[in-house]
Parts: sequence; structure tokens; C-alpha cells
Amino acid sequence: MSRAYRIGQIVPSSNVTMETEVPAIFRAREAVAPERFTFHSSRMRMTRVTPEELAAMDADSGRCAAELSDARVDVLGYACLVAVMSLGRGRHRVAERSLARVAADHGAPAPVVTSAGALVDALHLLGARTVAVICPYLRPLAETVVGYLRAEGIGVTDCTALGIADNLRVAAHDPADLVPLAAALDHRDADAVVLSACVQLPSLAAIEVVERALGKPVLSASTATAHQLMRALDLPAVAPGAGTLLAGGHAETPFRGGGR
Repeated sequence: MSRAYRIGQIVPSSNVTMETEVPAIFRAREAVAPERFTFHSSRMRMTRVTPEELAAMDADSGRCAAELSDARVDVLGYACLVAVMSLGRGRHRVAERSLARVAADHGAPAPVVTSAGALVDALHLLGARTVAVICPYLRPLAETVVGYLRAEGIGVTDCTALGIADNLRVAAHDPADLVPLAAALDHRDADAVVLSACVQLPSLAAIEVVERALGKPVLSASTATAHQLMRALDLPAVAPGAGTLLAGGHAETPFRGGGR
């Protein structure tokens, strides 16, 4: 009998994509592997993607970790990439340790994945020394993401910022619109393309379309997060239809996040 795993998600209150794209990736995995998964969320208040709301939201993440600990989840995923990156370089390591400590203190130790750390790790796994990036954020926050990646040893050849502050408008963006945006990026010297540096910006349906068009790995904050969640559970990170990262070549890479 296959085991069922509980995945805890710490989610901005206005985020509706983390709870669709990440489960969709895991459902695709269920089609080729025996394990099964349930998803359990706790929300932090945030409606506009601004530095002020992001900082206030992040301060509430410990409460969410405590609530999910009551459900005895097997892994915790912190969904907001830019909230972590906007707090300073290397901040994903601090967040992962802090949330893992909260879970342990509540009697339910569990590994922790942040979307910020997962994206950094995925790019290193792919051997991507340079990337081109699409962000939904206002330009200053997009530049924060670029600076964060560069501080982690990943060059950025180009970054498109969609300039959207309303988080529900981010979720309403059509993934098909990312295809021409990716083609317009200066990606000639990029080793990979980050189609969505945000778990709220839908992109899963376009990942493999853009990979075929550009002939190089394409990933998103959501596919990177799903990869690390699987590895945190000591499961092979494989899911059909989610691009090179989850195609099998990186299925057994070590988990680097907090809490294990």
C-alpha cells in the first residue's frame, strides 16, 4: 500500500496559484509513481506586492508554521519568493531554519522549503550560471530578485518586470502570454529561463512550450518548489509535463533546505 504524505503550504492570503500549480505537479507524479499527497494551507495576510505588505506578511509566517504543525504535515513549503528575497541576501536560509525550529518546538519536526531557496537550488542543479527571468513585480522588486540571484552566483542576462502590484491580477495573467515574453528576452547567453519568478504568476502550462521553442531548460518558482518538496520527502523528484527540472535527470539530488 502506497504512503500518503501531507504537504503544508504557507501561503499569502491572496495567492491562488500555489494551491493549483504545485498540487498539479504532484498529481502528475501520482500518474507515474505510487505515493499520494494531500495539501494543507495556512495563510498570511497580503493583497498588494509591496515591500511594506511583504515584510508584514513574512512576520506572520511563524504562526502559519505552528498551525500546520498541528496537522502533523510531513514537509512545509513557504510560497512567497519575493517576500523572502526582499528581506536581504541569503534570507531563505534564515527563513528555513526559523520555520523548521517553530515546527520542532511544536512537536512536529518537518523539513522546510522556501520558494526563494528552491529557485536558487534548482538553478545550481541545472548548472545555470546565467539566466533570463520574468517577474510579475514592480521594477524595484524585480531588481531585488535579480540582485538576490546574482548574490547567489547566478548571472542575469535580462529581466522582464510586468509591473503588477495587485496580487490577484498576478494570478489572472494568462500563461500563454508568457510565451512571447520569453521569446523577447535576451536569452542568447542564458543557460536557463525562469518563466515565472513568483509562485502566484501561472506558468506551468507554458513551461514545456517555451523549452521547445528556446531549446534550453525552463523552470518557475513553482516547479522549483515542487522539486525541493519531493526531495525533502526523500522521494524521487519526477513529474511529467513540468520541464527539464522534473524530467528525471535531477530526481535524486540532495535536499539542502532546513529542518532535516
